[in-house]
Order: sequence, then structure tokens, then C-alpha cells
Amino acid sequence: MNVHNLMEDVVSHTVNELYDNIKEEGASWLSCDCENCRLDTISYVLNRVPAKYIVSGRGITHAAEVLEDLQIKADVEALALEGMHIVSDSKRPFHLSERKDNEAKENTTPCFNFPTFTGTVIDGGSFEPVPGAELLLKYEGKPAEMMDKSWSNPLTTVKSTHGAYSFWVKPIPAEKAGITKKFKFAIEVTADGYEPRTYHFIIPMISDDVAQSSLDSTISFKLKDLVIFKEFMINPME
Repeated sequence: MNVHNLMEDVVSHTVNELYDNIKEEGASWLSCDCENCRLDTISYVLNRVPAKYIVSGRGITHAAEVLEDLQIKADVEALALEGMHIVSDSKRPFHLSERKDNEAKENTTPCFNFPTFTGTVIDGGSFEPVPGAELLLKYEGKPAEMMDKSWSNPLTTVKSTHGAYSFWVKPIPAEKAGITKKFKFAIEVTADGYEPRTYHFIIPMISDDVAQSSLDSTISFKLKDLVIFKEFMINPME
């Protein structure tokens, strides 16, 4: 079964067309129109419009109805402009880099494929999320290598994601498939006005035949909340 969301085509076409037109007009607010900024804008819009799914063959006959709907087009354009402004004002550090790590993509030898690590940084006094916290994921005392350049390490939490963070570690080679091994990681957390903290965790893994090259959002490892305390507070956990 091949299911496809028509809105991906509509949004992608609209966003790219707007970027091209606004760049040609020389709009002063457009700070960048690289592939990564465009993809971030496309993601912004797709997260805010209802999906229109079809099954290849049968469903494609209904595509014209979606593509010619003036209200859908107007809504997508408005969201695209909104997303372009947001992305231009807050570009990610990797926005001019290639997203894919070709070495990882072409790796067909046995390895340990890691899930994404996710969690939230919390203020130990208010129990509110902490934006602006910097997290550094380490493996064997060194910064862990990420799957590709779109996964920052270190990364900084932002207000819009409520203190949430995520890492996706690059596969580590294994002698063969089926090997069980425990991996020890550490996350160093720093933030202005807070005491620095280091958290450790262990994750057991079984090696696979080949490296994973595409993200499966259903495979993740949720870490406990990383609690940090303001410098003038007494940490009740110590």
C-alpha cells in the first residue's frame, strides 16, 4: 500500500514558489533561502494544515480538487509567509549545511542503530520548562557524533518547544548482527543563572545488519526530566 499526503505537494510547491518570488523582489526581511530554511518552512506549514491522503492510482483522480481549492491555497500561502518570517528570524546553526551524512547513509555493515533520545529540561524550583539551556551529549567522554548535521550537539532548548530536546546518535559499528551491548552516555546541562548539571544514563542495544538511514519517529528513548536549579537555590536532592 502506498499512501501519500497531497498537501506535501501543495505546500512544497507553494513554499518554493514564494521563496523564489520574494528573493527576486529583494525583500529585506528574507535573510536566507537555502534548502534547509525552505524545508523548515515546509515542515512549519504541514504541521498546521489538515492532511489530504490518497492511495496511488485511485486517489490521484481527486488531486485536482485539492490543488484547485482557492481556500486551501490561500491558507497555505498565509502560513507559508508566516513560517518564512519565523525561519528567517531564527535560523538553525546547520541551515547552510547538507542535511545527510553520506558516510552514514551508505554504511551497509553491522552496527548499533540508536533510537532518538528525547526529554525536557525543568526548573527545579518552579517545575517549568527551561528555554535557553545548552545540552551536550557525550559518549566515552567526547561529544557524541550525530546522525547528520540537522541534529545539533550541543543544542539549546527554545521556548516554542517548552524546554524539550532530542538527539539522534550516529550508528556505531559492530562485529556482527545480534550482539548485545550497553552504552553509557552523559548529558551536560548549562543555563544562565543555573548550576551546571551532568546526567548519566545507560541504554542496552542489539546490533543490526545495516545502518539505519531514515528516521522512524516511533522509535525513541524517553529520558527522565533533566532538573536544574538556580544558583541561589539549595538543591534538595543533594
